[in-house]
Amino acid sequence: MKWPVLLAAIGISAGMGCTVGPKYQRASVPSPPAWKTEGPWREAAPKDAIPKGAWWEIFHEDQLNGYEQQLLAANQSLVAARDRLNEARSLARVASAGLFPTAGVDPSAARTRFSGNRPLTLNPNTPSTQNLFQIPFALNYEVDLFGRVRKNLEASNASLQGTAADLQNVHLVLTAELAADYFTLRELDSEIQVVQESIDIEQKGLVLVNQRHEGGVASGLDLAQQQTLLDSTVTQLYLLQQQRAQDEHAIAVLVGQPASTFSVPVAPLKTTPPAIPMGMPSDLLERRPDVATAERTMAQQNALVGVAKTSFYPQLTISGSGGFESTSLSSLVNAPSAFWSLGADLLQPIVNGGRNRATLAAQKAAYDESVANYRESVLTAFQQVEDGLSNLNTLSQAEQTQTAAVKDARRALEIANDRYIGGLTTFLDVITSQTLLLNNERLSTQLLGQQMVASVFLVKALGGGWDVSSIQNQQVHPQPSQVLQQ
Repeated sequence: MKWPVLLAAIGISAGMGCTVGPKYQRASVPSPPAWKTEGPWREAAPKDAIPKGAWWEIFHEDQLNGYEQQLLAANQSLVAARDRLNEARSLARVASAGLFPTAGVDPSAARTRFSGNRPLTLNPNTPSTQNLFQIPFALNYEVDLFGRVRKNLEASNASLQGTAADLQNVHLVLTAELAADYFTLRELDSEIQVVQESIDIEQKGLVLVNQRHEGGVASGLDLAQQQTLLDSTVTQLYLLQQQRAQDEHAIAVLVGQPASTFSVPVAPLKTTPPAIPMGMPSDLLERRPDVATAERTMAQQNALVGVAKTSFYPQLTISGSGGFESTSLSSLVNAPSAFWSLGADLLQPIVNGGRNRATLAAQKAAYDESVANYRESVLTAFQQVEDGLSNLNTLSQAEQTQTAAVKDARRALEIANDRYIGGLTTFLDVITSQTLLLNNERLSTQLLGQQMVASVFLVKALGGGWDVSSIQNQQVHPQPSQVLQQ
């Protein structure tokens, strides 16, 4: 058997001892049997689910799809999350290295002149010069009798999987933020369009009032009131343009581009909220990456409790050394120049001032904290989904009544104009009707935008089509070839 394979075999076979510490089980958490809020959502049918990964495609917005792809390629927060995953994977490899022996070689060569006046010399006053060539080998191995190394690896793998879930959570949060900003910007485009149309109407009204004023039919008060309304509406336009610019700058950062060179073409919002497939509340335990992160943290802390318990048991270390040593290079590698030693060390803690018990108590407290955090994350997930369902339900009903309100406001404006021209009322009624129409049209566009944003956040609350099985392969398996790696 070759030397590296022999070392690997020793590491694997000797590490098959017993393992102390608690066996991991996911903490229980109350899960409602069904969602509380009704409609306008629908339950998921067979083969009916939110697209995995590219969940935003459910909105059928080509421009949004393009921005999301730019985010995946250039967002720096996402790059940092990927780097954290690579770091966690490397740390898990470090933990798995403890299952194998460590071996090293330290060749050396020296030429030394000894003093003739050194003590205990056989030839006083006679200095001597001597060569020394060495090729020593050293082998050390901690026999994992009670699973300390295996529990460390278990904790590292749980941390690795938690970091992988955290990467998916960052992915979900960023893509949802981009989609929300995108639909908010599109709503502002619609709202700006409404305000610009109102400005056109008010400018025509100002021309009409001015003509009637010059003809002595309208008063100066009518003219001043219409001019005031027009100026106020133009001010609203400037404020909406400011909000749009800020959303555009936010999108630029998300897609990894400088705000100064990035622009989003104007396109009023015309999309309607999609039908979002819903599963059972218990599905959130498998579909929310933040819940998976909390659950993996709980598994990590459980493994660390086992590590703390191993400190109460003996620690066995096997060590060996050997090699060649000679004063002549020509006779270095031969039988008489060989040397070796083999030994074992068994360490049993007896008294250490209560350190081990305190460490175990601290790890148990950390585990209990992780259980509470996990349960809190699940409850928060249920809350966010219910919030999303309630928002969509309420906004859908409000949008229907608001559509009727816009029609009524348009009709009221037509009546007010006719009555004013016919001399049956003052121009104040026209001013009031114009203001009422503008406010209702703006509210209508805002409700549509809020529905789209609520749909985005509902998909986010559902996990964006993610599944916890995607992180199961994120773990380090000890390999025999690892003994050859530094």
